[in-house]
Amino acid sequence: MRGTSAKFLVLVTCNFILVASALQKAKQADDNVAKSCIPRERDALLAFKQGITNDNYNMLVSWRGHDCCQWKGVTCSNQSGHVIKLDLHGSWPYYDQPYLVGQISPSLLSLEYLDYLDLSSNPLTGPNNSFPEFVGSIKNLRHLDLSNMYFSNIALSFFGNLSYLEYLDLSWSMWEDLSNLSYFPVFMSSMKTLRHLGLSGMPFTGRLPSFLGNMSNLEYLDLSGTPFSGNVPPQLGNLSNLQHLVLGPIDPVIWNNLPSLYVLDLSNNELTETIPPGSGNHTLLGLSGNLPSLFRSCSSLAFVDLAWNNFNGTLPLWIGDLMNLQFLQMSHNKFYGDIPISITNLRRLQHLNLANNNISGDIPLMLSNLTAMTKNRWKKRGVNMFKWYARRVGEFKEVIPVVMKQQELKYGAEIFEVVGIDLSHNHLTGGIPIEITSLNKMMNLNLSWNQLSGNIPEKIGDMESVVSLDLSWNNLSGQIPSSLSELTYISKLDLSYNNLTGTIPVGRQLDTLYIENPSMYDGNNGLCGPPLRRNCSGNNAPEIGPQKTRARFSEHMFFYFGFGSGFTVGLGLVFCAMLFKKT
Repeated sequence: MRGTSAKFLVLVTCNFILVASALQKAKQADDNVAKSCIPRERDALLAFKQGITNDNYNMLVSWRGHDCCQWKGVTCSNQSGHVIKLDLHGSWPYYDQPYLVGQISPSLLSLEYLDYLDLSSNPLTGPNNSFPEFVGSIKNLRHLDLSNMYFSNIALSFFGNLSYLEYLDLSWSMWEDLSNLSYFPVFMSSMKTLRHLGLSGMPFTGRLPSFLGNMSNLEYLDLSGTPFSGNVPPQLGNLSNLQHLVLGPIDPVIWNNLPSLYVLDLSNNELTETIPPGSGNHTLLGLSGNLPSLFRSCSSLAFVDLAWNNFNGTLPLWIGDLMNLQFLQMSHNKFYGDIPISITNLRRLQHLNLANNNISGDIPLMLSNLTAMTKNRWKKRGVNMFKWYARRVGEFKEVIPVVMKQQELKYGAEIFEVVGIDLSHNHLTGGIPIEITSLNKMMNLNLSWNQLSGNIPEKIGDMESVVSLDLSWNNLSGQIPSSLSELTYISKLDLSYNNLTGTIPVGRQLDTLYIENPSMYDGNNGLCGPPLRRNCSGNNAPEIGPQKTRARFSEHMFFYFGFGSGFTVGLGLVFCAMLFKKT
């Protein structure tokens, strides 16, 4: 009886396994069938491709064959096979040439299940260069990005048909006919599902509407570069989910109910008021106007960009209390006085830019405390805080200018990878602290156009990650440290217009840099030796200290001793050979 029960149990188990396996194979077969392209939608995409007159970067080169789900920029549903995503965004600004040029075909209406459409940063238009209003009939759209494009005219009302829309970005698109864009569109008050609204650079006039406060799901709101007048309505304080805000003058009331805000960018606006107290406890901040005292309580601040304004006064001591600060850019202002030593408390700081101010005094000595600029700290923890932070911020569309390699480079999200210090164009005196050489993760060091004196630190070669080093236009003296030739990643070096003397160190990297920038040693009349044509003789020869003299004397003694010993042994061997030959 027991044997029969056991056999029955085994039989049932085997049948269960066989049935489960068959179901799994059937599901996989269905999935494979579902992933194949819907012919009608493939034809719609090919019709869209026909409207493209220039594909400068071969974005659509894969658009051939039967399975459109495998084409670049196209995503299909795993269940139904319908096209649900079309992402063909270009690059802004158009550096060499745009990605796609042509017209947006109405054939996209055949993509009934499309919920994601991004054609941004391409000079694409609708029929007759107008806005492709038929996009408003793609009812399932949740994500629509048509920013940085060009249209002759637009009527925004058709967006009201997109009842599922969560993401809308029309920022910095160019319009010829602005007659329909005078005022903020009222229909947007009913778009309750919107989470991301980007309208920067739109030519809206008048006052910001109070109904913005009814868009309760908004997390991102960018209205920068719009010619609104008056104050921001206090109803914005109802946006309790708001995380990223880019605006103009702000009513103090709105700060009271924005607990989620960690991106606040008010730069490049015409602020007429001081930022009110109580707007602290936010994470990213870019401001124009007067420097507010509220920063002291902003314990969570990580990103501060105050560049290109008219801020003045001294840098406050309490700046060292912002322990989470990772990016501090305060260049091109009118700050004066010393750099507060408390700034060395910012152990998370990876980017410091105080260039083009009137700052004087010495460079703080304890720069080795800036441990985020060293490699050891994050190796131990296994975390790159800037990469983590960039993911937290999400879409980082701001463009941050950084002077590196003597040219202004513009960074987007990559700014979180740039580790450096720029104190150029100030009135700093004293020497270069030796502690700065411990910052071996630093890529950019610019101390040019100051009145720094003394020697270049001997351990400058310990800064192994340096890509750009500019110490020009100072009063530095002494010899160029030989360790400079150990900087294998350096691609820009400028030591010109100092009082440096002695022989220039030899190194393949330094020779290459000189070929690219022959003026890197200019203005140092005491320098000699290759690659300069000035020989190291007479007054140009570097002084040799007692230790070097003894070392060279020892080298000469070993040479002569070896030479004499070799000569004696060789002469003896010759004498013996002659003696044996004679016998």
